[in-house]
Amino acid sequence: MLRIIDARTGEAVVAAPVRRGLTRVQAHASRYGAGSLRVLLVADVLVRALELGGTPVWALFTGGSEEAELRSGAAALGMHPFEDGQGLGAGVGEAQILHVVAEGGPEPDGVRIAVAGVEGAVPDDPAALRLALLSRPRTDPVRLDAAVLGEAGGTLVRWRRAVADWARQPSRPVPDEVRGRLRTAWEDDLDVPEVLAVLRWVEDAGPELPYGARFETFAYADRLLGLDLTRDLGAPS
Repeated sequence: MLRIIDARTGEAVVAAPVRRGLTRVQAHASRYGAGSLRVLLVADVLVRALELGGTPVWALFTGGSEEAELRSGAAALGMHPFEDGQGLGAGVGEAQILHVVAEGGPEPDGVRIAVAGVEGAVPDDPAALRLALLSRPRTDPVRLDAAVLGEAGGTLVRWRRAVADWARQPSRPVPDEVRGRLRTAWEDDLDVPEVLAVLRWVEDAGPELPYGARFETFAYADRLLGLDLTRDLGAPS
């Protein structure tokens, strides 16, 4: 069960309190930039986590004058489309509304998930940007410099190659222990950095963890991360 910290109270709340009840995730961003894209990214991952748990989600975006630029940037980062949330009231059958906002930004009624700011311009490599932003807790500021983006880009290249290599081996199920660690991480206030830590452990595991199981683990986690880790399947080794 996904629990998330409400920025208004500092208390953890159940993200989807009604089983199979419709949950609205509404991102609030205005001017184009890495900070606003981070708000949208947190909303995107939150939607993915809820859907993995079987919760129907209505994903909305309230933007400003640069909404078109933000939507284009979100698409480049591999986010699911957001519907226009401007001026909407409560939806029919809606059980929960989760607002994703920048720290110090809008203060809508309802549960608020605060996202810290980002220092630096939007880079040319959207995949590296996505991983760089996911690698830090959403409440920690991020500084986008050459070292941070270079490390993220290098990790993506290495993981995509490894996944493609592992896919050539017989498939094995995700080990129950590993699946449990992944779900425990993202259901604990959407702890994506811990999800990434589990993947690093899987990458470096000894021979007791078959390559086929590593492939399935990375593919499973990527349903949350959206890093296109299976992109190089079928490419020459």
